Amino acid sequence: MTSKSVAELAGWVGDGGVVVLSGAGLSTESGIPDYRGPSGAARRATPMTYQAFTRDPVARRRYWARSHLGWRTIGAAEPNRGHHAVARLQQLSALAGIITQNVDGLHQAGGATGVIELHGNLHRIACLQCDRRIPRDEHARRLDEANPGFAATIQAVNPDGDVELDDAELDGFAVLDCISCGGLLKPDVVYFGETVPSDRVSRSFELVASARTLLVLGSSLTVMSGRRFVLRAAKEGIRVAIVNQGVTRGEPYAGLIVDAPLGEVLPELVRRVELGTRTHPRDGVPA
Repeated sequence: MTSKSVAELAGWVGDGGVVVLSGAGLSTESGIPDYRGPSGAARRATPMTYQAFTRDPVARRRYWARSHLGWRTIGAAEPNRGHHAVARLQQLSALAGIITQNVDGLHQAGGATGVIELHGNLHRIACLQCDRRIPRDEHARRLDEANPGFAATIQAVNPDGDVELDDAELDGFAVLDCISCGGLLKPDVVYFGETVPSDRVSRSFELVASARTLLVLGSSLTVMSGRRFVLRAAKEGIRVAIVNQGVTRGEPYAGLIVDAPLGEVLPELVRRVELGTRTHPRDGVPA
């Protein structure tokens, strides 16, 4: 990280009209791993697919056992300096919107509002038959009661909320269905092979189209779900800035790149933007 690059980024953000697009790298300081290391190499195989979850009872049981244990880490995670910094930029009226690929709810826990959660939120459980939503903590209590002797050794926690376990430790794990209709339950998140709801996509494109700057935070932009917004911004002549550790697939479209830990860059960015708003206050921002 260089002072010059952060100063330039602060100038862009200080102009206002910024739309944030955040990825897993924003949550690593909260103890949630990202999908890829600084080299861009994938950390593990492809996560659970929608087709396997809905069609294969064994795969579904395996997922729920792993996800139930993983929830103890994801559910207890606290927002870090990066999340709080994004919320502060929103309070300073620098942001026009926040789009996140993350499913951990930490933007909101850190004080941000109006967040578009592209891939949903692990804090909710959805019924695939009656569309009922219940809090994840409530479902976790039911699973604890249904599986009183379940105690497996966690090998690794994954960013989508499940964990790595030896399959031998999954025997006998009881999966629960919807108490209202008996339908299949799944975390209210978009799995691989599942389509992001069209209203979330259209709202995100509308935000990007009206932005002065698209600010990418902690995303390698490997999958098209997030990269399409960078492509749209570049096509429309909207500035693209990226803060991330390691390579990203958005670099050819970015006018400004800061390769450094978000927990260091974003608080410094806030400090510089606050200083700028005190010196040159915008409408709605007290001097």
